[in-house]
Amino acid sequence: MELTTVWFVVLAFLWTGYFFLEGFDFGVGALLPVLGRNDTERRVLINTIGPVWDGNEVWVVAAVGATFAAFPEWYATLLSAFYLPMLLILVALIVRALAFEYRGKRVDPTWQRRWDRCIVFGSVVPAFAWGFVFGNLLAGLPIGADKEFVGSLADLFTVAGLLGGLTTLTLFLLHGAVFLALKTTGEVRVRARALAGRILLAAVPVTAVTLAAAGQESWAISAAAIVALVAAGVANARGREGWAFLGTGAAIVLATATLFVLLFPAVAPSSLADANSLTTTNAAATPYTLSIMSWAALAFTPLVLLYQGWTYWVFRKRIGVRDIPPAAGAALTRVAQ
Repeated sequence: MELTTVWFVVLAFLWTGYFFLEGFDFGVGALLPVLGRNDTERRVLINTIGPVWDGNEVWVVAAVGATFAAFPEWYATLLSAFYLPMLLILVALIVRALAFEYRGKRVDPTWQRRWDRCIVFGSVVPAFAWGFVFGNLLAGLPIGADKEFVGSLADLFTVAGLLGGLTTLTLFLLHGAVFLALKTTGEVRVRARALAGRILLAAVPVTAVTLAAAGQESWAISAAAIVALVAAGVANARGREGWAFLGTGAAIVLATATLFVLLFPAVAPSSLADANSLTTTNAAATPYTLSIMSWAALAFTPLVLLYQGWTYWVFRKRIGVRDIPPAAGAALTRVAQ
């Protein structure tokens, strides 16, 4: 296998890991005012992702950095085409990080509500925008003969982009609700399970329509994604939150796999002419660069996976209202079970 193909697969792995892990983070943040009916319950929700949310963001840093190093032409074209959506995502992630850190710094309900809104904004915007970006990418961009984006912002408001955004948003909301049912106790757990069942009613048809519209070449993977969603719904209804979480996670993994299977060997298809498309060959860095990157990835990726796996193991148990200390400044207390 050529190194260009290897790094395309690596990028698919990184984006898949990011959507699987950060997906439930976004879902929890977006559902904060829905499932958290008072400050203590909202702190329960935040504590479920408190030890892991920043580690989950490492995946997108790695994915974007690897794109820049392995496929610089792809990176340049993507930023040219999606400059404003990417900027919006970056701002949203910064606002969310600030909200997590500053929410509990003052004993003031107004202060806390404002930061709660920032958490919702910083979760909903990326959850929709990433699907918007990749939906448009899969449908094709107006790329000229010089491999440069020649369209405008208006060209990005397509059916494929909007469907992609709705798909990732609903999938992440479902993933987050199931995660909360898995990680909490008491009334929060009951409400999370009930809400997951309602979100599923929207997630299944939206995902099915998007995957069907994407192309028939990967129908088997697409069908498996829908089966995983239905299985997650059955498990959730039976109170098997662990299996439900695996089901929603599998659906996200399979949906992302569908995206990259349909893209290959292109990385940025052109809607103007096939000859203008960026591929794993004409968008790649030099073989020497890819070789160095490969050795670095082999050395450090296992360490990152081991550390993140250890983090999830340490903070694996459920939390509830009884686990939240009365002090108002503990919104992001690392609760080790």
